[in-house]
Amino acid sequence: MSDESPTDDIMEATYRALCRHGYADVTMEDIAAESEKSKSAFHYHYDSKHALLLAFLDDLLESFTARLDAVEGETPRDRLLGILDAVLESSAESPNREFKTAVLEMKAQGPYDEAFRARLDDFDRALRDRFAAVLAAGVDSGDFRADLDAEETADFLVTVCNGAQTRSVAVGRSTERTRRTLERYVESNVLATDSFAEAER
Repeated sequence: MSDESPTDDIMEATYRALCRHGYADVTMEDIAAESEKSKSAFHYHYDSKHALLLAFLDDLLESFTARLDAVEGETPRDRLLGILDAVLESSAESPNREFKTAVLEMKAQGPYDEAFRARLDDFDRALRDRFAAVLAAGVDSGDFRADLDAEETADFLVTVCNGAQTRSVAVGRSTERTRRTLERYVESNVLATDSFAEAER
């Protein structure tokens, strides 16, 4: 017996349709064409394209948070850099430019659509909370500077990551350089002096 929910096929079909048609042009018919389910089955679960794409964003958020929560590391520094890798390397290495473009198009709906904006805020908060947690843990353990503001630094890191991802899609700029610069930032502005010396060795 399959453990997949009835909507798993719909989410996969939505992904394929977005890759093929993009956010603006994709229709329920396009999504149904990528699935073995009928259009009526799609409407049974979702009464509009808007509702379906919101559910798709919820599904993406679940995958995103699972990837963040899977990050491991022996030290707060390792875990912090691991989160940066999970966010930036996945963006840099993803071969599917069409899907990344569709996601950027959906992000652009945030200023105009309250439901989209709420989902985007969930992504933002998920990343910010995990950055803040590992930063606070590093301060408590003495690995990070005692005067470090975990919340403020987490906001900064999220802003840089989001900007790097947008730039990667919009103009084809690799996120690799941003990842290297952020590692230097962590070593010079986040690590406690003793921890920085240890990292250098």
